[in-house]
Amino acid sequence: MYNLLALKDQNSIFQNELPLVSVFNWSYNQKDFIRDSIESILSQRTNFRVEIIIHDDASNDGTKEIILEYQKIYPTLFNNIMQDENQWSNGNGVMRHLFDKPRGRYIALAHGDDSWTDTLKLYKQVKYLEENKDCSLSFHASKNIVKKNPDNFTIQRPKIFTSDFKYSMKHAILFDGGLMSTNSMFFLNDHIRNVPQWVVDAPVGDWPLMLILATKGKLGYIDDVMCNYQIMAEGSWSESIKDRSRAIKHYKLILKMLNEFNLWTGKKYNFFVILKKIYYKIVMFIKL
Repeated sequence: MYNLLALKDQNSIFQNELPLVSVFNWSYNQKDFIRDSIESILSQRTNFRVEIIIHDDASNDGTKEIILEYQKIYPTLFNNIMQDENQWSNGNGVMRHLFDKPRGRYIALAHGDDSWTDTLKLYKQVKYLEENKDCSLSFHASKNIVKKNPDNFTIQRPKIFTSDFKYSMKHAILFDGGLMSTNSMFFLNDHIRNVPQWVVDAPVGDWPLMLILATKGKLGYIDDVMCNYQIMAEGSWSESIKDRSRAIKHYKLILKMLNEFNLWTGKKYNFFVILKKIYYKIVMFIKL
């Protein structure tokens, strides 16, 4: 058994082994954050091989150059996807490569403007899923930072605690994607093989994954704050959705996604509360 080593110090120790974990990080014009994001991944201490996949969607602000800088230093760790043309603006989901590129048994999600703060995050989540076979996904608490101000934050935890800290489909629906931060999600790769097209085309990446994984097992929570999650910062998703026309399109696509999910499962999950909130947001945006 190997000792725990930071990824940046592993060199070629595990190069004859397949990665146990694939980190999937996607970015676009996040030069102010991407270095911290990458460093937080490279600081992870493990005793297993990890591959890092950064999908850069044709950044033009210097983000791409920073990613390539790290790829040159650690060529055995990175397995990147560097787009020459922005895929999101062409209607292609930036997470579509999540379903065919990772080779690891487990997948950890990251994002170009967010970072991990616990160097044992991956080690803890592997251990959790290997000890809790009834779970398809592991997630943890996060520090949600508002507008890049480290003094303005909230700690995101589930609004209710179950007796065993495990959650089900009803919780994934009840909290409309807000049960967990995206960069806390860690799950089994096998569970997202051959996903339906509506997942690939979804306007968001985390919520449809959460719904799919909730059909495969329980969602296990670790009550440790292990990441920083940016809210309303330039380049973050929450900031980009403030554009009225983009927001209206986004919410309409969410409605379509929820309908496709019900058709896919053959069940009629009750999204009434969520639908009511979405319709309200659409009406408010139209009135602006």
